[in-house]
Amino acid sequence: MTHYDTSWFDEDAPLLRPYAVTRGRTVGAGHDLDMLTLVVSAPRAPRLRRTEPEYTDIMRLCQVPQSVAEVSATLHLPLAVTKILVGDLIGEGFLDFRAPVQTDGPHDVHVLRAVLDGIRRL
Repeated sequence: MTHYDTSWFDEDAPLLRPYAVTRGRTVGAGHDLDMLTLVVSAPRAPRLRRTEPEYTDIMRLCQVPQSVAEVSATLHLPLAVTKILVGDLIGEGFLDFRAPVQTDGPHDVHVLRAVLDGIRRL
């Protein structure tokens, strides 16, 4: 019987490294996803045939529009890993996405007014 050294194991650490979830990939399926990109389940998406639980969790979350950052935070996955998994689902037709609207920068008066109006409504 072989005895393995388990001194490296920490009960609070994830058992699976992020690169294992993406099968070693560090880039996605060609979609340049921003953390603010909104993703939602495609209306006529094919049946999900992937067995990995992360894909099922993403599809469950994306029944309503979610940003990539929200998906990442909810699933407790690094943002880079989430972008790759979401990109896989977009590429296979399971998810639709909308890139964030580009503005003139952080000092765009229209954006600042919209944020201020939203805060006032709260």
